[in-house]
Amino acid sequence: MKVYKAYAKVNIFLKISGKRDSYHEIVSRFVRVNSLYDELSFVPKEESGDRARDFKIYGDFACETNKNTIYKAYFALKQATSSESLEKLMRTHAVKVKKSIPAFAGLGGGSSDAATYLKMCNEVLHLGLSLNELARIGLEVGADVPFFIYGYASANVSGIGEVVEAFDEEALDFEVFTPDVQISTPKVYQIYRDDFYAPIDGFKSNELKKTPSKDILNNMSADEANDLFKPALQEYRNLKDYYKQGWHFSGSGSSFFKLKEVSNG
Repeated sequence: MKVYKAYAKVNIFLKISGKRDSYHEIVSRFVRVNSLYDELSFVPKEESGDRARDFKIYGDFACETNKNTIYKAYFALKQATSSESLEKLMRTHAVKVKKSIPAFAGLGGGSSDAATYLKMCNEVLHLGLSLNELARIGLEVGADVPFFIYGYASANVSGIGEVVEAFDEEALDFEVFTPDVQISTPKVYQIYRDDFYAPIDGFKSNELKKTPSKDILNNMSADEANDLFKPALQEYRNLKDYYKQGWHFSGSGSSFFKLKEVSNG
């Protein structure tokens, strides 16, 4: 069975631009981390009888199946397509996931898995869905899913995640460090809204969107680049024990990252 890679991402910058109902609108640069990915494949189910009818994911997940983003992606795809071949596939096969991207880490692992699952189904079942159609379905699962659907190495992401614009720049390689601090994204956003709310204006937003990632990492500190860093520090006090000068903060955390040093040897 073919193995599909679900890559991690880091947020070079993440600024809040406003509110839309209960959501926060963002302006962010997502960049793929080529050295960190989960691996997904379809495998025949090991179960037999009644137990084989259930949607199955084989992998190291702490959550129940119905809370898993891959299951949510299946449900959203089923709702959107009413595909009998999809239901048939998932009656006979499970999704096997080799996890390498840490959970609750700001690296988009769950969203990347969901996007990769949607693309796998589209390819294997010949559903004929465009990337835009898959992105719309993915948005039902999570705000970061469309970025992973499009597969860009670097992109400016705005709105609540539905506006994804490719950004042409040199390929970057990152060191990523994820401390053992499990962060709740909704909690961090709530603290931002209560205590730190200061949305970026359109002029500054457009300036950031045109600036190469390397320049942002070299010229902005972690809290200047990411509006969620201070709220995360306020709620998770031990996070500051892991912060090192020159590192940046991805998403709502808890991962830190920096550019890999290039060896000239």
